[in-house]
Amino acid sequence: MDTYTTEPPTRTHIKGNQKHLVRHHNHEHHHDIIPQTTILMVVIPIVIVILLLAISLIIALLRRVKSSKQNGNADGNKNCMFVAHSIINFNNATDMKNGCIYGEGPCTLPSATSKGVQVFTYREMELATNNFNEAKLVGSGGFGNVYRGVLRDGTLSAIKVIHKEGKQGERAFRSEVDLLSRLKCPYLVDLLGYCADNQHRLLVFEYMPNGTLHDHLHSSNGRSQVLNWAIRLRIALDCARALEFLHEHTIPSVIHRDFKSTNILLDDNFRGKVSDFGLAKIGSDKLNGLISTRVLGTTGYLAPEYASTGKLTTKSDVYSYGVVLLELLTGRVPIDTKRPPGEHVLVSWALPRLTNRVAVAEMVDPSLHGQFSRKDLIQVAAIAAMCVQTEADYRPLMTDVVQSLIPIVHNLSFGSSASSFRFSKRVSPRA
Repeated sequence: MDTYTTEPPTRTHIKGNQKHLVRHHNHEHHHDIIPQTTILMVVIPIVIVILLLAISLIIALLRRVKSSKQNGNADGNKNCMFVAHSIINFNNATDMKNGCIYGEGPCTLPSATSKGVQVFTYREMELATNNFNEAKLVGSGGFGNVYRGVLRDGTLSAIKVIHKEGKQGERAFRSEVDLLSRLKCPYLVDLLGYCADNQHRLLVFEYMPNGTLHDHLHSSNGRSQVLNWAIRLRIALDCARALEFLHEHTIPSVIHRDFKSTNILLDDNFRGKVSDFGLAKIGSDKLNGLISTRVLGTTGYLAPEYASTGKLTTKSDVYSYGVVLLELLTGRVPIDTKRPPGEHVLVSWALPRLTNRVAVAEMVDPSLHGQFSRKDLIQVAAIAAMCVQTEADYRPLMTDVVQSLIPIVHNLSFGSSASSFRFSKRVSPRA
């Protein structure tokens, strides 16, 4: 009987088997690693490309926003500009200490040399106005009288003489020079120059031959002609563009604080321009430029929150704009105690009627003799209603107002001849 014996594996066999198993295991593991590496090599570049595109998009958007803030609305405010730097020194004034007013620090005012703002002597102002002859007097305001004058180069101008009494007149003078020398916009009255000769303070503006909007809407002397419907809406748009520029295309924003119909001047073509920046304030970096200040302005135009708390924002100007819009629609002044009870305050009387199609048609200025578009009236009344909301947050931005008025005015302009924009007492173009 044969006997089979199995030899125990030698150390050499064991090592050989272990090597074989290790190679086999590594081979299988190698097959598992290759797909994962390939995926990573594909995914990582894709992620990097996506991140780069996202960063590029964000940078492009930021540049676009910045460019929009600097250049303003491409359609309406393309000719507007805010000059942030360069300095004028008032060192020749006898009532200043070391070149500063009332010791409030260095007396420096930004200027816009690109606008050609000139410095005049008091003697030049006397010659321009024939020694401030009363026949040259064209108006008066809270801070002084305004005279029609002719400058040495023959330019017709409006020369405003600031009252010498009190500090507020000096502050108003500084504010006007400070802002208007830096602001370039076709919807703001152009500052031609100023005089700071010793104690004299005068401002020289472009001459606006058709006076103020207030004169045409509320004059009882019969000399001012009635503005037709198309002209009124054109003026409304001009003023909206002016406030849009001040609020949204200057950094920081500028709050006019005394926007009213007497501060809206009309040129040869009855285009409106905003004037009188004596009470204007520079807004803060907060939302809507919120600042706290002393309550100044004109009764009837003051926003409720500003009148009660002194908190001033760009929305305060929006309220004042809404009041002027109501003046354009109704021909009424903001406060009129001669009217029947319940009709003394224009906003309180008009607000509940603005959303009623029948009532809103009845409140239109009778001097228009029904010559207006009812459709346009309803749209403009809705804008006015939003602007005079009691809560500031409910009021629109001036950009929204501008965009709402543009198609209305465009349709009027397109459907009317050039001559229809002239004023008349009886006939006005239909929209």
